[in-house]
Amino acid sequence: MISLILIFISALFFVGIITKVKAKIAARKMPSVFQPVYDVLRLLKKASIYSPTTSIIFRIAPLIYLSTVLMATLFIPIGTNKAILSFEGDFVFFAYLLAIGKFMMIIAAMDTGSGFEGMGANREALYSMLVEPAFFILAGSVALFTDNISFNDLFLNLHIDSNLSYIIGIAAIYVLIYIAMVENSRMPVDDPKTHLELTMVHEVMVLDNSGFDLALIHIATWLKFSIYGSLITNFIINATWTWYWQIIYFLGIQAIFAIIIGGLEAFRARNKMEKNPQWIIMLSAISVVVFLTALIITQKIILN
Repeated sequence: MISLILIFISALFFVGIITKVKAKIAARKMPSVFQPVYDVLRLLKKASIYSPTTSIIFRIAPLIYLSTVLMATLFIPIGTNKAILSFEGDFVFFAYLLAIGKFMMIIAAMDTGSGFEGMGANREALYSMLVEPAFFILAGSVALFTDNISFNDLFLNLHIDSNLSYIIGIAAIYVLIYIAMVENSRMPVDDPKTHLELTMVHEVMVLDNSGFDLALIHIATWLKFSIYGSLITNFIINATWTWYWQIIYFLGIQAIFAIIIGGLEAFRARNKMEKNPQWIIMLSAISVVVFLTALIITQKIILN
């Protein structure tokens, strides 16, 4: 339960920190860290408006999207604070829970009958398909390294204490940061502030969403950021630390993660659309390096 509460707390300020960092770098007046929360609270009070071309799929998609993300948070441990749900191979179920939510948003965008939203849905499907191997190879590598196949046992038995294991830890954090960027349609794959439908990905998919439904989509995005940040913290937090140090480090790492994303978005330009697939496949290549390193450490491959 503690891990779930911490994920919710960090989700509240995550996007606000990103916005604040970008404003500071651009020398603009900085909004409050909780400005996104105020915006969502305002949206929650508004009714949703539906196009007559949409069906029940469009109406239920935001709720299912948020529900799958909420369900996925139940599988995330933090240090010695175990996840609420856990079983062998749960990271596979976790990945496909998020995939179900993404699938619903894709078909909801196509349900509007808009050519622009169809293009965004097509790109979202492609990028999600390309980034999926990176996550599974990475998760399988850590499972091989720890000889466990559930999030709880996997992170409890993860010990970064040698040169080769540092390669696993650093590469895993790097890959997870960019998986989070891809899954949440941020730089360099997508620009959440763009206003050109031809180059949008996620933003063009939710153009027809409004009011309460749009608020649910924003909340799901915050939680997804916090989930990936929680996975990153588990590569840093040591299970031997006391519980209060684990909580302090968790919140600190989440804040640093948000600052890093804000800095990346402020200084890095978006990739050209045709370059995105190659860039995303590069994450899978790095995950393969992590897998080979895990094979060497576990002596499945012996170097002479």
